[in-house]
Amino acid sequence: MNLLGALPSRFRRERVLIVGCGDVGLRAARELGAGRRSRLMALTSSPTRVSVLRAAGIEPLLGDLDAPATLRRLAGLATRVLHLAPPPTTSSSRPWADPRSEALWQSLARRSPPRRWVYGSTTGVYGDRQGAWVDETSGTLASTPRAWRRVDAERAARRFALNMGSPGVVLRIPGIYAPDRAGGTPRERLAKGLPVLVREQDVYTNHIHADDLARACALALWRGAAHRVVNVVDDTEMLMGDYVDLAADLYGLPRPRRLDRAQAAKELTPMTLSFMGESRRLRNQRLKTELRLQLHYAHVRLGLVSASGRGPNAVQQPSHI
Repeated sequence: MNLLGALPSRFRRERVLIVGCGDVGLRAARELGAGRRSRLMALTSSPTRVSVLRAAGIEPLLGDLDAPATLRRLAGLATRVLHLAPPPTTSSSRPWADPRSEALWQSLARRSPPRRWVYGSTTGVYGDRQGAWVDETSGTLASTPRAWRRVDAERAARRFALNMGSPGVVLRIPGIYAPDRAGGTPRERLAKGLPVLVREQDVYTNHIHADDLARACALALWRGAAHRVVNVVDDTEMLMGDYVDLAADLYGLPRPRRLDRAQAAKELTPMTLSFMGESRRLRNQRLKTELRLQLHYAHVRLGLVSASGRGPNAVQQPSHI
């Protein structure tokens, strides 16, 4: 018998488990703890994170997604699960797979699965669409091992949902930015003098402010429709070079050089170049109508302005947004 389900709603206290409680996880915890109606827990493999989690009002649970035996205590523990842990960087035997997600779902399937879960995936699963608009009904066209692992993780989550009768939501997340997030703005890139592509070869890039993402995560745990995919992106429609130029102007720094792909390949790392190899624009209608999220930073200009030391009202939102 599910005792929690038998109690009147006013007496229930949700038990929320955050897996992958880094910067976004801590922000989501603040949103979830705002009403103090939930018991917040977080899985961590690092004893040094225990004090950080406790200071944030989160109960730390020691366990390692790379050591499935340490996850046994998670079975039946949470009524809702927010899974934000990334796949391993490499997997020598199965480079396309995410064994961490598989280990988590197997552990949760041992007893009383959560009533709702949310998995934070990436918009990289859409692959290159040559600047075309993409919504959640579009198929996946992952073309890199990093994106393949995310596709595998999404499939593992859906298998868990179907096998255990535990509905959930997949959030597809683009580049995350915020002034108070490590590497969360283009400032460091600008300081290094890294180039961007010439406009004719440039790619559309997509963004979400870390605080808006955290709010989306919290809302999805309660409002997300079962077995749904939601693009968590803002309203910005901007080429990557224009985005970096905008940041440079706001920070009072020189705009980056513009190079063609052949020239850029000589100066940029393969990882950086990989983000310049895919172009797509993402629709966010489900984010607004199903999760009913009102973006605090609908355009990157609003989020980057605060990073430049000017107030959020210093620059008005562009009229075309």
